[in-house]
Amino acid sequence: MSVINPNETAATWKAHRRDAAVQMYLNGAQGDSASLINARVAGFPLSLSLGELTDRIDPEELAGAAAAVIQVDPGVPESLRRFEDLAAATRTPLIAAAYEPPLAFVRSLVRAGAHDVVPLPLELADLETSLAPISDEMAKRSDDVALANGRVISVIKGVGGVGATSLLAQLAIRSAEVEANYGRQVCLLDLDVQFGDAAFQLGLSPNLSILDLAEAGARLDGELLRATTTTHSSGLRVIAAPPSLVPLDSITSDQIIQIVDMAKREFGTVFVDLPANWTNWSLSILAQSDLVLLVTELSVSALNRARRQLDLIREQELGAVDLRLIVNRFEKGLLKTVKPGDVYKALGREVAYTIANDPAVMIPATERGVPISEIKRKSAVGKDIDALEAGIAGILGRER
Repeated sequence: MSVINPNETAATWKAHRRDAAVQMYLNGAQGDSASLINARVAGFPLSLSLGELTDRIDPEELAGAAAAVIQVDPGVPESLRRFEDLAAATRTPLIAAAYEPPLAFVRSLVRAGAHDVVPLPLELADLETSLAPISDEMAKRSDDVALANGRVISVIKGVGGVGATSLLAQLAIRSAEVEANYGRQVCLLDLDVQFGDAAFQLGLSPNLSILDLAEAGARLDGELLRATTTTHSSGLRVIAAPPSLVPLDSITSDQIIQIVDMAKREFGTVFVDLPANWTNWSLSILAQSDLVLLVTELSVSALNRARRQLDLIREQELGAVDLRLIVNRFEKGLLKTVKPGDVYKALGREVAYTIANDPAVMIPATERGVPISEIKRKSAVGKDIDALEAGIAGILGRER
């Protein structure tokens, strides 16, 4: 494996999911609290604490809570001061609960920082209405974080027949295996809508394809996207190309961008196999990719095609994309007319990675749709793919 360009490592991240609760501080002497025990409202579990209206509430208790419901009483000024002190000390949304509060008291609570005021005795329907906006906002923030943490790695071919899809399939398998150790998922999106066979090379027989997602229109959501994927034994989720030829312009840029964004939210890491022929939507995907892998071989024809690909990227003002050059089927030590050093002269950039030519391992792995490690536990091509996967993780800021 040859890694000529060092990888710039970004900050790492790791997703954590917590079932945030709604903390409730009520006076058990009033009303029926039994209906609140073990209940869920607006998707949140309720956690009930019974006590006096003047008991201090430690702001630390609200860390990680979705919201807090605090009982107050206009006849007990200390309960309002408690609410005001808590609102000043926490960013957790606070909802005040009171028996028939006067309008002036409600206004005081809102000025103190109450997100809402609900009547007592507490009805779950009222609490549902009060918590719904908080739930929606949390879902939006979660989507924004997932989208920000999502990464798209697009693969383009220097020329047809360089084994880019086979390499991508094995790379995605390895990435899925490693990412599973960190509680994350990986998706391979086959956008070669005319000749894509990534699913076939992975030994999968999908019932749905990218075309079904494109045709879903307003029905497209995360649930439908996941239902469209087929899962490889490695844990890799695959969205297949259509089973029959379709025109490249049968899918629009808006449809593709929506699908890719949703895949980023759902899976985090998305590998995209782009078609050999350029379209407006494939250029759009390239523009928003976090990393682009240009796969070629050390042959005159392959390097000439790779140069033309790079020229097109520059002409489309996409020269700022992070593009790494990969030489596939590299044979070290053999006398060849084209050497790695000649690549810079031809393309104006260095080779970032080389992948060994090991057909005795790669061909049966592709034919059986299994990781190359199942064919041979230790191999030159396996070592190179491991190094490539680790290099991509470093570039994207994935911890290892």
